[in-house]
Amino acid sequence: MTIASPEPEFAAPDAAARPLWLVPQGDDGPLWPEGVETGFAAASGFAARPGQLCLLPGPDGVGGALFGIGKPATPADRPARERFTLARAAEALPAGAWRIEGAPASYDLIHGALGWLFAQYRFARYKTAEPPKARLVCPESVDRDAALAMAAGEYLARDLINTPAADMGPAELEAAARALADRHGAAVEVISGAALAEGYPMIHAVGRAAGPGRAPRLIDLRFPGAGPAVTLVGKGVCFDTGGLDIKPSSSMGLMKKDMGGAANVLGLAETLARMGRAGGLRVLIPAVENSVGSDSFRPGDVLTSRKGLTVEVNNTDAEGRLVLADALALAAEEAPAVLISMATLTGAARVALGPDLPPFFCDDEAAAEALHGAGRDHADPIWRLPFWEPYEAMIEPAIADLDNAPSGGFAGAITAALFLRRFTEGAGTYAHFDIYGWQPAAAPGRPKGGVGQGMRAILNALPALTDRATGAR
Repeated sequence: MTIASPEPEFAAPDAAARPLWLVPQGDDGPLWPEGVETGFAAASGFAARPGQLCLLPGPDGVGGALFGIGKPATPADRPARERFTLARAAEALPAGAWRIEGAPASYDLIHGALGWLFAQYRFARYKTAEPPKARLVCPESVDRDAALAMAAGEYLARDLINTPAADMGPAELEAAARALADRHGAAVEVISGAALAEGYPMIHAVGRAAGPGRAPRLIDLRFPGAGPAVTLVGKGVCFDTGGLDIKPSSSMGLMKKDMGGAANVLGLAETLARMGRAGGLRVLIPAVENSVGSDSFRPGDVLTSRKGLTVEVNNTDAEGRLVLADALALAAEEAPAVLISMATLTGAARVALGPDLPPFFCDDEAAAEALHGAGRDHADPIWRLPFWEPYEAMIEPAIADLDNAPSGGFAGAITAALFLRRFTEGAGTYAHFDIYGWQPAAAPGRPKGGVGQGMRAILNALPALTDRATGAR
């Protein structure tokens, strides 16, 4: 599978690139940069409000532009209302190359450049998309390769989520993983058929009712090179009908995104590989379609997991934790220093925090702070929820070791995370991300559709996580 959207790119350095002045807002109006003629802008009502744009006349039309960046940044614990304000300029400026001028020392140019690249994303698999008009010359202070690597990972995650399930089933998700492996020299093993049924019975049970060509499988990528043992596990439910506990149509419409966890770990792997940081990385994706058929697993069934724990199925629509559990058990057998799972797992997470702020769970206080801080500092916000021990009893039914869907509806995100943690024994630092993977309404740098969540938080926290995990052993 090829990436449907064009590769992210910066404009080549060009003396003809027009200047884009970033203007902060003071108490008494714009804080004008030196060398800028202000009369036209002032007469036009330019006040340097966040996202405000003023085109400046030149001898051949537009000679440059002013872009308002508002008042100095708010404290770190009070994030700005817009994550990628500079992306508004990318979407509104006339065609051509632009270079940033006059940015205040406090302005995060890396953040701004990344938002610009994100705004250039176009999903063009099914219809022609107008290419981005305004292109940014990469600022000298920005690590060009790192920014492009992060954008490429984001593009890949968006493409995978945006692709309809008819074209993104388990086989196509495998093809996407193989294409990534081919690009970066990773090894791929895919377990399916009888071997899957025997060794990963819960993955097989969830996916066995899917139609021809959509059989369940476990995708296992290993990247070459030395490095700390890091394993990423992503939920790859390519479409979720709910199984025999079938969803209403209103809940099924976005279920092409139920493989968002897999899309995010593949996007993160793409970024790490492009940055030369994928040595020792392993990626596991249980890829299934939760369908309705004569072979569907049933409410009330008791499944025996790869780890040997038995699980009573009290809702076939709580299938994500079942497939993740077998994959996590496999991951833990190698005792990785860091084990991270990502999944579009629970509606409870969205009720608690909404679509824009995914919760994560981590027992290690220092690792959790590293993750939260990286998300805050890199415009990829996440929020910690607890592995609340008193709720363990809620996932322990009468006739099996575990319950996949405790009755009552309380603390659904926490009980799901507690369920997954039961399968991670032996691993070092474990963190679980309950993401949404979808942008409900367009925002600067984030068009409506599939979106990466938690990827840059993990990317920037990984050195601290691996140092801590390996140092503790």
